Order: sequence, then structure tokens, then C-alpha cells
Amino acid sequence: MATAPASFSTDPAGLPWEFAAQTDTGRLRRNNEDSIAFDPRLGLAVLADGMGGYAGGEVASEMAVALVQATLGRWLAQAGAATGARAVMKALQQGIVQANRAVFSASNVNPALRGMGTTLVSAVFGPHGVVIGHIGDSRCYRLREGRLQALTRDHSFLQAQIDAGLMTPEEALGSPHRNLVTRALGIGAEVEVDLAHEAVQQGDLYLLCSDGLTDMITDEQLESLLRHDIPLADKVALLITVANDNGGKDNVSVILARPTGAQ
Repeated sequence: MATAPASFSTDPAGLPWEFAAQTDTGRLRRNNEDSIAFDPRLGLAVLADGMGGYAGGEVASEMAVALVQATLGRWLAQAGAATGARAVMKALQQGIVQANRAVFSASNVNPALRGMGTTLVSAVFGPHGVVIGHIGDSRCYRLREGRLQALTRDHSFLQAQIDAGLMTPEEALGSPHRNLVTRALGIGAEVEVDLAHEAVQQGDLYLLCSDGLTDMITDEQLESLLRHDIPLADKVALLITVANDNGGKDNVSVILARPTGAQ
């Protein structure tokens, strides 16, 4: 399912933003456990990659995305464009925490959904800059002046091994444990959310994605593909196509956002 690009401006003095997004089942999976949503009017983007079997993963990611979009969307609409980054960070954290409790409760009530969970990455774009919240190994990147930088750090077994000096990033690429996350939404009554705030420059391009993209495309390839001077929706389609051409081993989801006028 693909969504067409849309633009918004939360403040006449702020930068208007353009979005494009798509989620794809991939080449090997029969169902899509990823979920995505964005609200151009509020500058809110949410992406989740579910875990927990055929039914559970889909339910967990759909619940998480819908709840964060609804809870945070209401808050953003009431707070207005002049709200500062610190308040947005607090609201995003609270929205994710509420979604975690709802998913965890649902997994305990329904035996068929027991053990379900999901990664989540969400960003709020506006005059305050970009506020990012994430859990798990879905990521947010920024392309600035042609250079790609990861703005999130995976909560995963492999990242922990790399941080401890037990494995190099190159060794991690071939590890059979690539999909073992150490933190996820919905698997416990409480959850720790990593939050970040970034100032925005004209020309920036932000990418939210599931590991179905980053497992199939290296950061160097991502940087090269994102540099292409093509419409934003075409960039999204290109990333999906390359991930699938490289094997498409998992569901792959992409959200791109940039200030309008960016190349």
C-alpha cells in the first residue's frame, strides 16, 4: 500500500513539509506485520514492525501506530504550532507509553496474541525541529548535505555486541541474530523510550524505516539512493524496489519527510 506525498505547514513562519510513504510485504513473507501512518496537517509520522506470529505481529503494529497517531495527534492539535520541543518530547513519550500498555493488555487478554510486540519509531516535524521517539530496531536517519546519519540506535542483541566490542559492524551484517531486539513495545507493562530532538536545515531529508529496508540495503547504499534528484514518492518506491531486488526477506516500510523546496 502506498500513500501519495502531502505537504503541510503548522506555522506560517515555519517550514512546510512534504511526506511520502509506502509499506510492502517483500518477496518472502506472506503477510505484512509492518504498519505506517502520517498526518501531514500535524507533522506526525509513525512506523512499527510487529512481532509475535501471523496474527500477533500485525495486531501489535497496527495497535501501536493507531494509538500513537490518535493520542499524540489530539495533543498536537490542541497544543498548537508554538509548542516547544521539550513539551513535544514529553507528549510523544506519554503517547508511546500508553500504546505499550494497551498492546501489553491485549496480549494478556487474548491467548492467540500472547507474546506479541512491536518495534516503533515516530517523529514530529514542525517549527520546533524534529522530535524522535523509538523502541527496537526500526530507525530514523537524516540526509544532510549529501551525508547520511543515523539518529536512532538499535535496541538489539547485535548492537549490544558491537557496543561491547565483541563484534564489528561488518561481522554483524552476516550474523544469524540480526532480528533479536532487546527492547520492544507491548512485551511488558512498562517500556523505556529513547527520545531525541534535532534542529532542521533547509535541504534535510528524514527517513523512518523498518529493518526490512536496512537488512537489505547498507547505509552506504542508502546514502547513494537518497541523493537521487527525483520526486519524494519516487525515492520511496526506489528504496522498496532495491530492498526487494536484494532479496526482500522481510516486510519493508519507508516514510520520507523533508522541508518543501529541498532537493
